[in-house]
Amino acid sequence: MTTEKRNIDELDAKIIAMLQSDGRMSNTEIGKSLAVSEATIRGRIKRLIDDEVIQIVAVSNPLKLGFEITGDLYISVDIAKMEHVISSISKFKELWYIVSTTGSSNLNAEFVVKNLEDLHDLVYNRLSKIDGIQKVETAVIIKYVKRRYDFGTPYD
Repeated sequence: MTTEKRNIDELDAKIIAMLQSDGRMSNTEIGKSLAVSEATIRGRIKRLIDDEVIQIVAVSNPLKLGFEITGDLYISVDIAKMEHVISSISKFKELWYIVSTTGSSNLNAEFVVKNLEDLHDLVYNRLSKIDGIQKVETAVIIKYVKRRYDFGTPYD
């Protein structure tokens, strides 16, 4: 995934805001609301997706899908083995979000598992066996207080 900043203009920002509010909104609806043609909206959305500015996906609630445990992993890594660790953990389906961080851990990951047995397997049988991982801390989410994806754009 690239982190290169992409230039967006005010129309892009408005399109993004509308899609954050309702990702199923049609290009025609967006165009009418913004007084722009459907073709322009279609082209803008394609560019925003191609440039990795946005993704359009269904965001599910893991608890309602039968995953009983969600949480965060704080992973300390031998810096010399960082690429190997990232490559290894990126393959784990349970880890849906992985970031390199500053602070007491080098990597943070968010996980979803069905039960405590699966969490134990993930931490003790799989992660702990990866060369370069020095320490893994877990934080289990006990309640979602705020879970939103409409954080806006620089134009807000």
